Amino acid sequence: METDTLLLGFGDYREPARRLADFLGLGFREVEIHHFPDGESRLRLPPELPPRVILCRSLDHPDDKLVELLLAAGGARELGAGELILVAPYLCYMRQDKAFHPGEVVSQRIIGHLLAGAFDGLITVDAHLHRVHRLSDAVPTRRSVNLTATLPMARFLERELDRPMLIGPDAESEQWVAAIAGHEGLDYRVARKERFGDREVRVTLPGADYGGRDLV
Repeated sequence: METDTLLLGFGDYREPARRLADFLGLGFREVEIHHFPDGESRLRLPPELPPRVILCRSLDHPDDKLVELLLAAGGARELGAGELILVAPYLCYMRQDKAFHPGEVVSQRIIGHLLAGAFDGLITVDAHLHRVHRLSDAVPTRRSVNLTATLPMARFLERELDRPMLIGPDAESEQWVAAIAGHEGLDYRVARKERFGDREVRVTLPGADYGGRDLV
């Protein structure tokens, strides 16, 4: 087992982080978190850390997670970690990459620089990049890696489903849907989406023969 690197996980993402550590041959420890009644968190890390620390947490429902992640990163630095790498399979706040109305905050840029100030490297999967095409432009760490899951997804769908057809909900999704479909020559369509609010959406499917197809 490698001794100069430790993977730290969080309770809400414990098992995927542990499996990653096992796959890489790394030690695994969980960040201990206590939540106070006022909403604040107290974190506890292993008192002795190796030179390189990987923090693994998926950043869905991100606001509380981000604060705890930054606390963990700062604490790891104080305990002697020289290199910090964030593994975030889902990377939050990437959608808002432009101010669409006066005064609107471009959260991608702000959160990206916040993470870059705390971590030396970042690994994520299929980050939601639209007008920004490189992950390093959104999160300017020394090393930023945007992996893609399109190939294993395509192989899974081809293996498990009968005549699968992929449906993208809107034009923006076509980049991912087309990439998945392209690996195995799968059929796909892209719907038209009209948004009337955060939870009010109308989706119109394109014309196609959907009979007998496994729709994804």
